Amino acid sequence: MKVYLSESIRNIGIVSHQGAGKTSLTESMLFNTGATNRLGKVDEGNTVADYHPEEIKRKSTVNASLVACEWLDTKINLLDTPGFSDFFGEVKGVLRVSDCLLMLVDAVAGVEVSTEIVWELADESNLPRIAFINKMDRENADFVKALDSMRERLTQQIVPIQFPIGSEANFNGIIDLIEMKAYQYDGGKSSEIPIPDDLMADAETYREMMIEAAAEGEDELTMKYLEGEELTDGEIIAGLKAGVMAGKVVPVLCGSALKNIGADLLLNILVHYAPTPLEKLEDQDAPNKPMASLVFKTMADPYVGRISFFRVYQGSFKSDSTAYNPRKEADEKISQLFTMQGKNQLQLPELKFGDIGIVAKLAQTNTGDTLTTKDSGVVLDGIDFPIPTLTVAIEPKTKGDEDKLGTGISRLLEEDPTLRLEKNVETHQTLLTGMGEAHIDITIDRLQRKFGVEVKTNEALVPYRETIRGSATKVEGKHKKQSGGHGQFGHVYIDVAPYPEGEFEFTETIFGGSVPRQYIPAVEKGVRESMVEGILAGYPVTNIKVNLQDGSFHPVDSSEMAFKIAASLAFRKACEQAKPALLEPIMNVEIHVPDQFMGDIMGDLNSKRGRILGMEKSGNMQVIKANVPLSEMYRYAIDLKSITQGRGSFVMEFSRYEEVPSMMSEKIIAAAKAAKE
Repeated sequence: MKVYLSESIRNIGIVSHQGAGKTSLTESMLFNTGATNRLGKVDEGNTVADYHPEEIKRKSTVNASLVACEWLDTKINLLDTPGFSDFFGEVKGVLRVSDCLLMLVDAVAGVEVSTEIVWELADESNLPRIAFINKMDRENADFVKALDSMRERLTQQIVPIQFPIGSEANFNGIIDLIEMKAYQYDGGKSSEIPIPDDLMADAETYREMMIEAAAEGEDELTMKYLEGEELTDGEIIAGLKAGVMAGKVVPVLCGSALKNIGADLLLNILVHYAPTPLEKLEDQDAPNKPMASLVFKTMADPYVGRISFFRVYQGSFKSDSTAYNPRKEADEKISQLFTMQGKNQLQLPELKFGDIGIVAKLAQTNTGDTLTTKDSGVVLDGIDFPIPTLTVAIEPKTKGDEDKLGTGISRLLEEDPTLRLEKNVETHQTLLTGMGEAHIDITIDRLQRKFGVEVKTNEALVPYRETIRGSATKVEGKHKKQSGGHGQFGHVYIDVAPYPEGEFEFTETIFGGSVPRQYIPAVEKGVRESMVEGILAGYPVTNIKVNLQDGSFHPVDSSEMAFKIAASLAFRKACEQAKPALLEPIMNVEIHVPDQFMGDIMGDLNSKRGRILGMEKSGNMQVIKANVPLSEMYRYAIDLKSITQGRGSFVMEFSRYEEVPSMMSEKIIAAAKAAKE
């Protein structure tokens, strides 16, 4: 593939709900451009874009992939994305580097959840869009119904520029409403035919809608249209393109990716209507400035190492050069640059401003990092990835595989910014947090396939704590041992009381040297060590104040160890007398949901012992703020997805500890004792 100038590059993010046919359409476009000589199928596991083992196995896209192709002397960088919400991090990376989105809509199902979510994000950044109603060959396919669902559920002006000839099994052609020409397809090949008589009235109606939308794209055209003058085809194209560029008009095409109907016409539209990297440029000098690129995706390959996907935002990027990562303050050696067609890498000596490519074996650079020259001072805006919310505990199935697990997980964390790993020192669990069950499952699969470590998952344990609700005074602890020679002697009296101001406070009110000064630190140490494991269920003790008030010692047999043991005995006895209680972590939770699910969400939160703190409107979503026990939140990502049909999202952070209700407390204590036995 040759090096393309910026004006001959189109960066197209292909987005939709799962199953609308993004990968199949990518395959059709590749076939039409001559990049492949056969039409791969998702069901057969032989498409160019879905080449990872987990994608072939699941028959759906998991990773965003770069598929570059050439059409009408233009390089089109197609970025195929997953439609399943668990892999939305991949979509966010693609949204950051695309100049235009190709939005797919299923001709049977119409607009679905993920399409709405991505559409709203495109609205926020005013990203140009072109829509394609796919699967016109399927049973119950209905172009007009799908179009109505777009107008009803999506913003912006939805403007068909094509109309189908037939539908379901009879779908075999497309009417181009701009040129008023019809094309019939046979085996993926098109030939021009007259517009069928029975469709002429529909074609003219929709063409008039299209002309009206085109006229709104430019002021001169608006005046001409309002004065009753005919717009030429050139003016219609110019008006539509201006509307697309401004993010105000979304042209709608149609076809069947599986039957390769309409992919050739779509390629023409992408070349003529999608913006070039130069057309939405705020800094006109950017192409001539020192190189600056943004890494928007990283792949961890056990053989090749790290593969970094980037877009050039300033200057041009050359092979056999050096780049500087300002966040890491590190130089990176750049060997060979490539573009990709799925897994196939095509060497390039250079990538011009606005182009997208890959580079292998960067030592320091991760997703969201800038690569530039040392003196440019440029740091590009990173990517706002979604926060993962589903947590499981993981451990290797084979003892001794801990190091392999650590290596594999650290590589996957580099690859996937929507994964989190935490070692909980209280529960002694390694906690993996992802976007959902499928995301976690695929991470586990990758650990085995890429790094040879089998992993089992467990439920994440709640880090409960213990405390006291009452006080106990002058509780004795005595450690006395005589076994020939020096014995051991430590003797203390302590008071304990609740300490809501903090985790722990130790004081002493010793009078007359009943416990010598040198042994007082040992008493505190003995108490602290006992606090690690409480008397109810073995959880750490917190919010407690201990005062050493009296004791005695032996001039020969007393030692630090003896006083430490005596303090420990006194502390455990005191806790038993001071009404011990179990505490649980309470989280601050913020949930974003559409209005229609508010009742269901509130009811669900009540069933989870949640306390609603307030509600407010944010755009077209309601934001609910609540306090909910952590024990009820580990699986909330699944519950929320189910209740809101995938439209809801939430974030949470630790707030405080609160006492566990007595009925629950008894069960937790019994379970902890059973686990110990």
